[in-house]
Amino acid sequence: MTGRLAYLLVPLLLAVAGCTGTTAQQESPVPAARPERPSPFADCAPLTAAPPSAAPAPAGSPGDPLPELTLSCFTGGAPVSLRDVKGPAVINVWASWCPPCRKELPAFQRLSERAEGRFQVIGVNSRDSRGGAQSIGEDFDVRFPMLIDQGDAFERALRRNAFPLTVFVDADGRIRHTDSTGALDDARLAELVRKHLGAEVT
Repeated sequence: MTGRLAYLLVPLLLAVAGCTGTTAQQESPVPAARPERPSPFADCAPLTAAPPSAAPAPAGSPGDPLPELTLSCFTGGAPVSLRDVKGPAVINVWASWCPPCRKELPAFQRLSERAEGRFQVIGVNSRDSRGGAQSIGEDFDVRFPMLIDQGDAFERALRRNAFPLTVFVDADGRIRHTDSTGALDDARLAELVRKHLGAEVT
């Protein structure tokens, strides 16, 4: 009799235990995903549209075209082929861990504000973390479009290994000058833009 009673009670106990386990799982809170902070940078879609009042390429021997390389945009959306970027443009390669990069970023932001539709200012965040780039962008209120080079494909294509690195691209999409002399200030940027892109920055 005792054996038969035990035989009948075991399924009942298992059923109760199963319900208790299920209830506990349903009641345990699921941590909510942390919302991503909005990007401080501008969208990259305008990079493939020519600036409305772009100056023609300055006289002189043409340089090499931008490398055949496609990079992601920090804000998402379609990747950007560098060959499709419309010049004139000033491309700044930087990383959050690079002190001279951080020093010059505000000057590039001011340059983008003074471009007045004559040329584009573009960032390429290289060998960096998304969080580091986001924090620096927020700290310095950097709003121009930002491409992501998770390795150093852009620098390797240019056969350069320097931070920061600034590339001046004319209206025909050809590289007129590459600067790796260190942190650039407002006056030096204005001088380089005038010399290599033929645009006055006031």
